[in-house]
Amino acid sequence: MTQWRDVRAGAEPAPLVLGPLTRTDFVRYQGASGDMNPVHHDEPFARASGYPAPLAVGMYTAGVMTSWATDWLGPDNARRTRIRWVQPCFPGMVLTISGQVEATRDVDHRREVDLVVTARDADAAPVLYVWMTFHLLETR
Repeated sequence: MTQWRDVRAGAEPAPLVLGPLTRTDFVRYQGASGDMNPVHHDEPFARASGYPAPLAVGMYTAGVMTSWATDWLGPDNARRTRIRWVQPCFPGMVLTISGQVEATRDVDHRREVDLVVTARDADAAPVLYVWMTFHLLETR
């Protein structure tokens, strides 16, 4: 697990490539989450709703992004998460998930790390942002 002494503003862990996304990914997530809205798996329903194809459940991508961040900074250290969806994700999309430490601070004996995580499509356009705050411990 990453230690406080190893984290500095501007640090960027290796990015993660996700995809190409598939309908199977969407349906598996739907089954796990209980969100069975047909816009995520039913082609005619999605088209009738104005989409070119079934779209990913927003929390599927957000979940992958937060898992990527917690793999780096530790799930027990996560304290806050904020998410902003920019555009829907569809089957066939390949996303690059990357992040950067925005700030570190020592507040009242808590060592905090602010991380911004971005998912971008093949054209490098952002599709989702996640902002997270972690509390890291110093180990000697």
